[in-house]
Amino acid sequence: MSSVPPKINASSSRMLGFMLAGTGLGIAALVFFLNPATHKIYPVCQFHRLTGLNCPGCGMTRAFYALLHGDLLTALHDNALFVFALGMLAIRGGWFGWNEFCGRANGEFFPAKFLWPLLVVALMFTVLRNLPSYTFLSP
Repeated sequence: MSSVPPKINASSSRMLGFMLAGTGLGIAALVFFLNPATHKIYPVCQFHRLTGLNCPGCGMTRAFYALLHGDLLTALHDNALFVFALGMLAIRGGWFGWNEFCGRANGEFFPAKFLWPLLVVALMFTVLRNLPSYTFLSP
């Protein structure tokens, strides 16, 4: 009996991509039709509930709802970090897809060297949105 996991081939990778795309479309449809401000089916932020402070994710679902309805200013007010990160993810995905289309080699989609800077930005955003002089960053 072999303990080596099976290799991921192109067809299973493509199937995983279709499954992720379908899941993403389903979540987008749910958020599009059920406003997070009025429907109570969405989870409550436990950090905010326990501390009264806003975490980096607070307002993310409302920002996604606003983006899906074309309201960029409301989305930026609800969670500017999410809007910025979603834009960067779209740019990276486009770049990745363009390289794939042109037959060029792609590296990792999200290299590990970006994790520490992302953590620092998220911590700075969290601190700033909880300061009284930066209330415009709070949802």
